[in-house]
Amino acid sequence: MGDKLLEQVFNLKFMAKTLNRSAVKCEKDEKAERLKVKKAIEKGNVEGAKIYAQNAIRKKHEQLNYLRLASRLDAVVSRLDTQAKMQMVNKNMMAITKNLEKALAANNLEKIAGTMQQFEKQFENLDLQTQVVDGVMSQQAALSTPEDEVGALMQQVADEHGLELQIGLPGASTSVAAAAQASPEADLTSRLAELKGR
Repeated sequence: MGDKLLEQVFNLKFMAKTLNRSAVKCEKDEKAERLKVKKAIEKGNVEGAKIYAQNAIRKKHEQLNYLRLASRLDAVVSRLDTQAKMQMVNKNMMAITKNLEKALAANNLEKIAGTMQQFEKQFENLDLQTQVVDGVMSQQAALSTPEDEVGALMQQVADEHGLELQIGLPGASTSVAAAAQASPEADLTSRLAELKGR
């Protein structure tokens, strides 16, 4: 069962990489179509420019769909990988428990001590795998960040580079500007509070 699961994990990782490559190809195709739009406009070919623009938009949507699907596959892969590792730990724990029962029945202190060391090692491995699972879960939580935070970050990057963000992000520009103005005041307030506390 564990080998089949690991094989599935490998196949899904391969599929995710293939989807990421397809996304990169679509991005290149989109850039090429945008260049064709520019050239068509320069030549005065408005109909051709519209067609190239539609192609560029379609390629952009394809790229985003490939990236979305690759991201979902990565999440599934990490969950399946965790499941496979947990199955291996369960199998090892069952074997160690059987060995411990035999050692206790024989009343052999050396075997009991050796089995207990294996038991403790498995718990250390389980702790490590739990940490990995927690890391994966926090990454998954990062993928589901609120849209207003994403919008604020996009607006901030656009402002840093002197770009105008052309999509409607509710409150993104005001929240970034308010945060930029509030941070020096908040810093000053916290420093004053520290001085009063002394």
